[in-house]
Amino acid sequence: MQSRLLGRSDSHGLRIGAYHGTRIGGRHRVRGAALVVAALLLSGCGYNTIQRYDEQAAEAQKNIEVQLQRRSDLIGNLVETVKGQAKQELDVFKGVAQARAGITDALQSHDASREADADLQLTTQLTILNRSVTESYPQLKSDQAFLRLQDELTGTENRVATSRKDYNEAVELYNAYIRQFPAVITARFSGAKPRTYFTATAAAQEAPKVDFSKPTG
Repeated sequence: MQSRLLGRSDSHGLRIGAYHGTRIGGRHRVRGAALVVAALLLSGCGYNTIQRYDEQAAEAQKNIEVQLQRRSDLIGNLVETVKGQAKQELDVFKGVAQARAGITDALQSHDASREADADLQLTTQLTILNRSVTESYPQLKSDQAFLRLQDELTGTENRVATSRKDYNEAVELYNAYIRQFPAVITARFSGAKPRTYFTATAAAQEAPKVDFSKPTG
């Protein structure tokens, strides 16, 4: 009698276990199917395109940052060359040093608007430096190290301008796309947000020229 009861109990337990196993397996299959459907929907609603455009903008910003760092380094070398000819420390040296520190901070933030502002500040200080030493150290016009740095700085400024243009175009494409339907829904679901442009004033759009021939004042 006891053995028959145990047999029934075991059989009942097996049936319950099988039932629960079927339910769990079914849940896993439903979840798996839901993930597949979600992936297909996201793909169909522009998720992959959003990611591609965002990566293109990020890569373009990296190119700007490389050129901004190189420009800052070249200006630092330019200041050292001027110091070698200077008889006294000029206040403008401090301004350039502060502007270069601003570039460093902005680059670490990876904020395009901050980078644009820092770039403008460095441009302003470079202009002040040019005017400050024009008449005081005319011999720099024939200094080979100084002339070489001028050439390198000009080339770097051209690359900054090109990189800035490429980045802003990539941002424009990305920002416009995530505002379109149905990509706008996917952007909200995935957390994709508009990117900021690398913008500054009209004066900052022109490559600063290291010209020591202009008089001060």
